Parts: sequence; C-alpha cells; structure tokens
Amino acid sequence: MSSPRTSVRAGALLLAACAGLAFAAVPASAQQLPDGPALAKNLAKKVTASGINRHLIALQRIADKNGGNRAAGTKGYDQSLDYVAGLLRGAGFEVSTPAFTYPVQITDAAFADAGGTKVDAFAMQLSPQTPVGGVTGALVAVPQDATPGCEATDYTGLDVKGKVALVRRGACTFNQKQANAAAAGAIAILVANNADGPLQGVTVGEGATIPTGGISKADGDTLFGKNGVSTTVDLRFHTEDKPSRNLIAETKTGRKNNVVMVGSHLDSVDEGPGINDNGTGSAALLETALQLGASPKVSNAVRFAWWGAEELGLVGSTKYVQSLTFEQQLDIALYLNFDMIASPNSGYFVYDGDNSDGVGAGEGPYGSSQIEAALAGFLNETGTPTEGTDFDGRSDYGEFIANGIPAGGIFTGAEGVKTAAQAEKWGGTAGVAYDKCYHSKCDNLGNIDRVALDRNADAIAWVTASYAISTEDINGVPPKNNVAKAAKAAARKSLIAGQAKKGKAAKASHAAVR
Repeated sequence: MSSPRTSVRAGALLLAACAGLAFAAVPASAQQLPDGPALAKNLAKKVTASGINRHLIALQRIADKNGGNRAAGTKGYDQSLDYVAGLLRGAGFEVSTPAFTYPVQITDAAFADAGGTKVDAFAMQLSPQTPVGGVTGALVAVPQDATPGCEATDYTGLDVKGKVALVRRGACTFNQKQANAAAAGAIAILVANNADGPLQGVTVGEGATIPTGGISKADGDTLFGKNGVSTTVDLRFHTEDKPSRNLIAETKTGRKNNVVMVGSHLDSVDEGPGINDNGTGSAALLETALQLGASPKVSNAVRFAWWGAEELGLVGSTKYVQSLTFEQQLDIALYLNFDMIASPNSGYFVYDGDNSDGVGAGEGPYGSSQIEAALAGFLNETGTPTEGTDFDGRSDYGEFIANGIPAGGIFTGAEGVKTAAQAEKWGGTAGVAYDKCYHSKCDNLGNIDRVALDRNADAIAWVTASYAISTEDINGVPPKNNVAKAAKAAARKSLIAGQAKKGKAAKASHAAVR
C-alpha cells in the first residue's frame, strides 16, 4: 500500500459525544466496550492481539523460507494463501480461491547514466516508458527537505524544463512527486530511496505523465553530488500476464443478498516479508473470521476476502469486483478495508467517508459516512482519538467505491511523517515516518505496534459483527428479528381486525333475525 494523505478530523460527527476522553495508555478492556449488539461485544473480547500475533509469526516464517518475501507470483504468496485457507476450511467456512491474471513488467532497460556514472533505475509500476535509447537532460537535484518534491514550490527557482529531476523518497506519494516534476517541465524523474536497498516493486499510480524510476539510497547519495551533469534515463519494459489467486470465505448463515464484505491484501512487496503491510490487516481478518465462526447467529452473511497482487496495482480486488454482475454487486451491502493497522509509529486514521476534511478524492458512496462514524465512534469511545484520511485510491476499496458500494476502513500510516500534534495526541515520535520500514526488508515482526494492533483489532471485530446484525443505517435493511417481529405484529393486527369484523357481522346477522 502507498500512504494516503492525512488531515485532522474537523467534523463533530462523533467527537462531540467523545469530547474530553483521555487517550488510553492501554487497549480498552471488555468492560469499557460501548453498548452494542451482544455479538459485537463478544467478538471484540475474543479477537486478541496474541491470537493475531500467531498468524503474523506464520507469515514471517513463510517469508523467511521463500527469499524473504510473500510477493504475488512467488511461493511465499501461495503458501500464505494456503495457510489462511487451511485454517478457514478447518473452521467450517466455504472457501474459494478464484484465479485472475495480472500484468508483470519485464525489464528491457533500467538505468540512469550521469556523466559516465551508471546506476540501476527501476521503472515504477504504471510509469510511462522512455523511447529506445532513453531521454537525456541535465540532472536537477531537488532540495532534500522534510517534504522533498511534494510541493510545487519545491521547484521555485529551479530550471528543470527539459531536464531530469532527482528527489528523495518520503512524505508524499510517488505520484505527487512525479506530478510536481512534470508540471515544472521535467522529462523524467528519479526517486532515491530513503532507506538502504533498491527502490523497486512499487507503483507510481494512475495518471503518471513522465518516466518515473526508483534508485537505491546509496546511488541517490552519489547522484545528488552530480547536480547539473548531463544524464540519460532509460526505462523500458514489456508486460506479460501471470496468474494469481484471491481467497474468499463466507459464513454459511445470514442473508446472501445483503452481505457484509471485509477485505485486506495478502501479498507483500518483493523487498520484504510485509508483516505490517499487510500482514497485520490479513492476520486480524483471519482471527476475526475464526472467532466469529462459519455459522454465527447473524442477519447478514459475512464475506471475508484476502486479495492478491495489491502491490502491483490493486489487481486482485479490482478483478474480483469487475467479475461480478450488477445483481451480485447489489448483494454486497458494504465493504470494509484493512490495510496496515499496526505501524510502529502509529497514527489512528479512519477513511473520510463524508469528505468532512475537504481534501482529495471526495466522499464515498452513500453509507460510507456511516461506516466512518462507526469505526471512529468505537475508537473514540474506547479512548483512542482518530483523524480522517482520504479515499485516495491507493488500497482495495477503490473498485468497490467506483461501483457505488459504500466503503470504509482504518489505517495507521505508511511513509508519511507524524506531526508534533499527532505525537502529543497518540504518542510516538514526531518528525518520523509512521512506518519507517514501509516496503522494505525490515517490515518484519519487529516492525509492529502491538498496542495499535490490539486497539484496531477490537474495532474491526466490533464493526464487522455489528453490521452482520444490521445494516439498517447503511441501506435501510433491518435485522432479521425486526422483520420477524414486524411480520408477527402485522399478522396479529390482521387477526384482531378479522375477529372484529366477524364480530360485527355476527351482530348484524342477529339484528336482522330479530
């Protein structure tokens, strides 16, 4: 996952009810849980950080046995999927692993040559290519401040027209960096890693207009000393379709035409085991499913999904939604997305369903605001203040929203930097990334905030179970017991009316005889 932009929650939708709550030093106890359905309370108690941690250990060991990662197209991913599927089948779930294909970039050229100093430069996913022979222009080093290349003003006073921009990774998305460079007239951009190792297997996102390549931290340090040197960037590739699988597990009970869908991506990047991104979301979902059980007493079926090839452009979730007919899409009441829920320098972000922050992509489909309220409300009421984060299209909710399905989720931050105000509110360290090991080798078992994992797991369990009982605030569909009660009340009313009518008829007949 790439980090969404973040902003302070201004709306009083739920915070008014929670004003004055101190930030809890420990996860909320069972006694502190707010009022709600019994199923939600019980599931929040049963889904524990220790249970989730066992799954994270499993994912780490799978990565260790398979070259250090669990990326799409590798044995590490296949074994991760088999691990999750095996536990779910053992718990009685109906499990399927629908196949799909995803495009793989096969490198044809991947370098930058600055006056004879040649370094590896890997084209990011969805980057435009250079022509054969590359593009050539003077190298322009963008200042390495706290937000390098993230603002248009970073190019004030820099002549980059027809030249190659060099920026350091961090503080904003790759897409934002390339967009600012392109607007200033650059013909290509090189992004230097801010952690040791190469920068590859990442996506620049949709809409990139200039070739965008990633280089290692060490090579970046070298090239920052080559400012003004004539530089050739050659980024060329071709694509091949490769097979992968999603994993879908659904409860046997509950309505099949008003399904609560909950998802996370299971794949890592090539660079590391992906324990925070997104072992945490995947493991929390798995433990929630196992503790809920395959046949819970619910009104609405719950459909759990583990997506493949998210790190290659949200492929698995996109292909899944697109494979559904309109009627099958109508069967999905809402979609909850959990991608990175225990970053080591955690923020507590809830997707901004109502666009009350007024930034980025705008509000989600009707019902997204209610999902935001439910997640933020639970966290705030149990002592964890939240902020909003934009639906910027960088995780698996994207295709659901595009088809009008309400969505929401929680997120603890990626390469974005924690502010002083956030550190005061949440703890942690200001001026440091939420996840300093984002998309890196060090995203391992030591890269987890287990307090955040526990808090967010409670929220996931609570909200999933609550919607399994009722989605009435999302789409007007009441709980089954309410429907039954209404039917009984109507039948009783009809019976009473019928008896009264018979009584009147009998009286009239008696009067006529007299």
